Amino acid sequence: MKYVIGIDGGTQSTKVGIYDLEGNLVCEEKVLLRPLYVPDADTAEHPDDDLWDSLIIASKGLMDKFKGDKKDIIGIGLGSIRCCRTYLKKDGTLAYPVINWMDKRLAKPFQNDIPDVAYISTTTGYLTVRMTGEFKDTAANYEGIYGPFDKKEWKWSDNPEDYKEYNITRDMLFDLVMPGEILGYVTKEAAEATHLPEGCPVIATANDKAAEGLGAGIRDDGSCLVSLGTYIGGMVRGKEYNDTAVDYWSNLSAIPHEYLYETSVGIRRGMWSVSWFKELLGEELEKKAESLGISVEEILEKEAKEVAPGSEGLITLGEFLAPNNMPYRKAMFIGFDGRHKRAHMYRSILEAIAMTMKMSVDAMCKEMGMNPTQVIVSGGGSNSPLFMQIFADVFGIKSVRNVVNNAAGLGAAINAAVGVGAYPDYDTAMDKMVRIRDSFEPNLENTKIYDKVINYIYKDIKNYSDPVNKKIYEIFG
Repeated sequence: MKYVIGIDGGTQSTKVGIYDLEGNLVCEEKVLLRPLYVPDADTAEHPDDDLWDSLIIASKGLMDKFKGDKKDIIGIGLGSIRCCRTYLKKDGTLAYPVINWMDKRLAKPFQNDIPDVAYISTTTGYLTVRMTGEFKDTAANYEGIYGPFDKKEWKWSDNPEDYKEYNITRDMLFDLVMPGEILGYVTKEAAEATHLPEGCPVIATANDKAAEGLGAGIRDDGSCLVSLGTYIGGMVRGKEYNDTAVDYWSNLSAIPHEYLYETSVGIRRGMWSVSWFKELLGEELEKKAESLGISVEEILEKEAKEVAPGSEGLITLGEFLAPNNMPYRKAMFIGFDGRHKRAHMYRSILEAIAMTMKMSVDAMCKEMGMNPTQVIVSGGGSNSPLFMQIFADVFGIKSVRNVVNNAAGLGAAINAAVGVGAYPDYDTAMDKMVRIRDSFEPNLENTKIYDKVINYIYKDIKNYSDPVNKKIYEIFG
């Protein structure tokens, strides 16, 4: 039996899993990241060396769980968060804390205000150095905020003049390799720190959403993906780069020279809002869950299942993190009356996520001339049968979840499997390693209700909430 490791670095946690070549998850370890340093509305930094430290802890825990022979681990797929920026010293260590994708400074080029900066890279580039000692990175984790990157050719510009607007030079950027290619090999030092096998090849993957698309098994069969994470987006598989689309954009894929067409509108702090609500309910509900031997989510799920579609008129506007160009936007609950309890609030948050993604996916597919036939839902939220049914009812099509719901980790493992030659191509690897767990058929009577809410209320709701929120923002920020 041979195995591959998939590393999934996220905004809230680092997950590391060992998979066999049939896509079965042998064991997994998850380590929560420390809270972001957010001293003001413009700043979001990962404290100290949290990404590397969490990978060390997660990898050690993983290898402690693994009962097989380390020599049978044939490759490691390295994935991590997209749209973050790392400033590195000459030796590849951090010159400044990792800047998270929610930090508004990322809209600006390097300001030349950080001492000892020799390189600017991504989270995947930084972790590559720590694991292998190589100053290389996947080409599929660059979205234009680091330097003049050509998304059609997947390479840096050859013209030195193009670097001036970024306040950098070409030698400050890593050499790029394609997804599925070898970045380097686990060094002795990294092996001692992480307990990962020394000399094991580390394979390039892509940005975390692209790795998720691969691990979810998106195909050209009418499938669309809704990725449930801190950022929630909708995606379909694409073959050509398109920079003129309005309702979607071309994200670099985990398959070389392919793209994931991703909805222009996503949800920032999406599943974070579910965690926020759970924590808001406090210790009393946690104690009740503990006494019953179940989780808080299971209690909320059971209660919300008894609430009718539409949450009896309670509408959630899920703007828990405002866009940079509209800082006044805020989350809202609208329509409270005496009927509404915590179950209504919980269900309304789930419905808001599904309805927002329905509108975004519809706009993307209409522009593409595509009619989606099923929605694949990935991420921890797909564990909820209620949420899966809400997606089916809101979209009006079958919703599907896979055996492995951590699609980003599995996608990284697929990159590793192809990279070491275990499979000849990505479609073959997906056939072997991605399997559907179950599906949920829509209740079309519920779909009619959600269509009314979307068309009569949700599509226009920000025309009314924005003026109010602007006044709130003027007073309180």
